[in-house]
Amino acid sequence: MSERTVDTADPMDSATEAFVAHRNLLFTVAYEMLGSATDAEDVLQETWLRWVGVDRATVREERAYLVRIVTRQALDRLRALGRRKEFYVGPWLPEPLLTAPDVAEDVELADSVSMAMLLVLETLQPTERAVFVLREVFDLDYEEIAEAVGKSPSAVRQLAYRARSHVAARQPRGSATPAETRAALLAFQRAVETGELQSLLDILAPDVVALNDGGGVRHALLRPVVGVGNVARLLAVGWWRRDGERVLEPVYVNGAPGLLVRIDGEIDGVVAVQIENGRVTGLYHVRNPEKLSHVERETPMTR
Repeated sequence: MSERTVDTADPMDSATEAFVAHRNLLFTVAYEMLGSATDAEDVLQETWLRWVGVDRATVREERAYLVRIVTRQALDRLRALGRRKEFYVGPWLPEPLLTAPDVAEDVELADSVSMAMLLVLETLQPTERAVFVLREVFDLDYEEIAEAVGKSPSAVRQLAYRARSHVAARQPRGSATPAETRAALLAFQRAVETGELQSLLDILAPDVVALNDGGGVRHALLRPVVGVGNVARLLAVGWWRRDGERVLEPVYVNGAPGLLVRIDGEIDGVVAVQIENGRVTGLYHVRNPEKLSHVERETPMTR
């Protein structure tokens, strides 16, 4: 009599294995849709709870199924975030992430998670943003995206075209080699540390923009500062100077060069620095303590 093979594999183990295998991807999708690491983590938790309840015998492709769940959860969260931002004190900036150098080496990924791009994505409607992220960043086909956002493939194509045109008209167009980027960040750091006006004028682009996010909790500028003269004077007269010993530490922020600001050893803020053609075109300074929990260690991201 032949022995019958019994499948003793634990369904929970297989669910966990699949989720862990795609976790960094799912986090990246959620973060690019939300601009908030904290909310992205919440969305991942909600995605996990739904995933463990799925009959995986009905799942054709785990990656696509998980992306669909995380997209739907992120869309719900994105609409709620929009209402919260209406009452935000001062400029709202995305929650910064410390990222590994390998994120910067993936040019498309680095561009998509940069502070400048995330601010552009903020100008899209929620479904447009989801379609743009899934199509342009993660290269999903229109049928997969249609299932994720609850639209027809033809409607998704129209949304993708509209979002792509909108983003193209607003995204940064300059470029910088890694060597130029490192040199520009170092020059900017030295200029900020010395407060030397001419050095600041030399490294800042004519149309540089500085944004400050204190969330109404920390001292911050309530309006953008625009133009090389205005931003240089702001930096030179002590925007960075606080009581205590201040240290500026070069880091990668959202796949781009940035500075971690410590005062008496404690993290006081983080500055993402946008560099184009060897000059600083954007400064995104986050001091809101609620947005600094993900700058103590690197966050893995992938496409």
